Amino acid sequence: MSWFKREETEIDTRGEKSVRTEGLWIKCEGCRQIIFKADLEANLQVCPKCGRHFRIDARSRIASLLEPGYQLVDLDLKSTDPLQFTDLKSYSSRLRKSQADTGLNDAIVNAIGKLGRHSVVLSVMEYSFIGGSMGAVVGETIARAVDRSLATRHPLIIISASGGARMMEGIASLMQLAKISAALARLDDECIPYISLMTDPTTGGVTASFAMLGDLNIAEPGALIGFAGPRVIEQTIRQKLPEGFQRSEFLLEHGFLDAVVPRQQTKAYLDRALSFLQP
Repeated sequence: MSWFKREETEIDTRGEKSVRTEGLWIKCEGCRQIIFKADLEANLQVCPKCGRHFRIDARSRIASLLEPGYQLVDLDLKSTDPLQFTDLKSYSSRLRKSQADTGLNDAIVNAIGKLGRHSVVLSVMEYSFIGGSMGAVVGETIARAVDRSLATRHPLIIISASGGARMMEGIASLMQLAKISAALARLDDECIPYISLMTDPTTGGVTASFAMLGDLNIAEPGALIGFAGPRVIEQTIRQKLPEGFQRSEFLLEHGFLDAVVPRQQTKAYLDRALSFLQP
């Protein structure tokens, strides 16, 4: 009667294929829609549904702007721990972790190459490295980028993504504001174009120095740009801030920016701008 009652049998599942979807999708914080990661990457980390700009790492940004054959330079500098700084963790351990996670020595990457028809010097900040904070190495690396522009007379483009000066280095980090500003003044004296592109976020000492000193200051849509954060400002002035305060569109409307440029259009925009800026 085995045909009448089910007998327990072993089923061989070794040949079955499993489909893993973990990590293939991401939720957009702008439109709250689920996006296929491959579509997001193909669209330069911009949501194809609402246009929200996700953060992008420095090397990917360089690859999206420069023609093949570009060269990464000034990568040998490393931060030290001059103050033996410790808060929840020691500064030296934070450095080691960030270096292991990003594969970089610090929060900046310099590159030289062609952007369209133009030879340029590109300096791009890496937010994943201790919040893109600016210490002595970041300051020196940008200063070297300025020196390269002076030596070659090629335009300089700095792309900012930073929480500001690196508090773990104290006064050494604050000195970078003056150091880079003085270097950019030399660039201006030589009439060599400097374009500043601000991304989300660009705050603190970076905004207070080189990010706002460009011959052309542009930003990505929705980027947070300012010195102090909106919460700190509200607590200080005891007033509610306007909607969209410190976002790039608000700054453009109030004259702090020259343009807000979507990421997909940035390369073409910079190519066209350099044609106007170069003598």
